[in-house]
Amino acid sequence: MRENIKSASQYRNELQKVFNEFIRLRDSKEPCISCAKPLPVKYDAGHFYSVGSYPNLRFNEDNVHGQCVECNQHRHGNLLEYAPRLNDRIGFERASKLLAKRNEPLRLSVEEIKQKIKEYKWKVKNLRMISE
Repeated sequence: MRENIKSASQYRNELQKVFNEFIRLRDSKEPCISCAKPLPVKYDAGHFYSVGSYPNLRFNEDNVHGQCVECNQHRHGNLLEYAPRLNDRIGFERASKLLAKRNEPLRLSVEEIKQKIKEYKWKVKNLRMISE
């Protein structure tokens, strides 16, 4: 019954949490995307194209990578260092596709958000099983 009273915004927040968890697990053995230092115990899922300016890329795996708190929060993403390492990490072709997608609209229905929540919970579960 409680599921029926959740708003789209609440579902998006739930998706953001599980998506960020996936990114952190996926990148746990990688260095910070910006400064290339080993990631500390606590680190962020940092967006190359910001959620505020490009909300359509909020849940794009190529746009989000493990990033130390210093670079993400204190250096506002440290984008000058992020950009070349993004190409190294995902390749020029995928980075170019990400650039092309940045102005494409993305509107997820509540059902699509729920499906993405299930998808990322499954991905998180699988990454945890692999890392054990």
